[in-house]
Amino acid sequence: AWKTAAENYFPRRIVIIIFLCYHKFITLQYRERVVRTVEKITSRKNRIIAHLRQLGRDAGYRRECGEFLCDGEKLLTEAIAAGMEPRILLWKENGTPVRDIAAGSQFLAPEDLFDYASPMINSPGPLFTLSFPEKPERFTPRCALVLENVQDPGNVGTVIRTANAFGIDAVVLAGACADPYHPRTVRATMGAVFRQYILCVNDPEELKTVIKSWDLPLYGAVLSERAQNVLGCELAESAVAVGSEGKGLSAEVRAMCDGELIIPMQSGSESLNAAVAASILMWEMRGRRQ
Repeated sequence: AWKTAAENYFPRRIVIIIFLCYHKFITLQYRERVVRTVEKITSRKNRIIAHLRQLGRDAGYRRECGEFLCDGEKLLTEAIAAGMEPRILLWKENGTPVRDIAAGSQFLAPEDLFDYASPMINSPGPLFTLSFPEKPERFTPRCALVLENVQDPGNVGTVIRTANAFGIDAVVLAGACADPYHPRTVRATMGAVFRQYILCVNDPEELKTVIKSWDLPLYGAVLSERAQNVLGCELAESAVAVGSEGKGLSAEVRAMCDGELIIPMQSGSESLNAAVAASILMWEMRGRRQ
């Protein structure tokens, strides 16, 4: 009725202009309300900037705080979808537009200060922190992928991402593996780190205890005479261990394995990247279950 009356007294173009002006006014009011809840930071000595830099660089500090650092709107969207709420959210001036998001505290920083705090190069932001995901008290996986001494964050993140995609119940990081909550690892997971069960163990004895408690046979991916072609193995309910590309599995982990596996390749080929090998093995584990 209002629209009809307006058209009787005003040309259609004037009605449209009035509507657009009103819409822009409401939008600006909303943006001002959001920005007013965001505190601006201008100094490198600010405690928030120092905290974010430390989280991005120090695994011990992350464990002490029970908090890790993430970067980018993609990861922010994935974290919120997983039911996680940022503890600190830092927006970048002239970067990703500030949004009205539930978070413990929100801040805004000039480009140079944001880049100083971020472990990434030329990130549009935002930077945000999350508490470590809570682990269930009782957990008995049907299958698990074990990485030993895989130190590259990109490889570890790729394995976590692939495990989540293939429905592998648990990823176990043994020995000197990259921290699953290192910013580069988190980025490589593309959000899977928020959903995947991940367990870190310090040494082979601890790994042995965990695998035994899960009642899973353990197979090691190794190049040996007794290794079986993975295509002929039943891996539906098992744990499979993959070592670093350079050294493979340690003697201690190999000794606890119930069997050894090999991925068939052309003769003369170099060994596969750890993340690639793990992905092939996880595909076999998934395929057998289906």
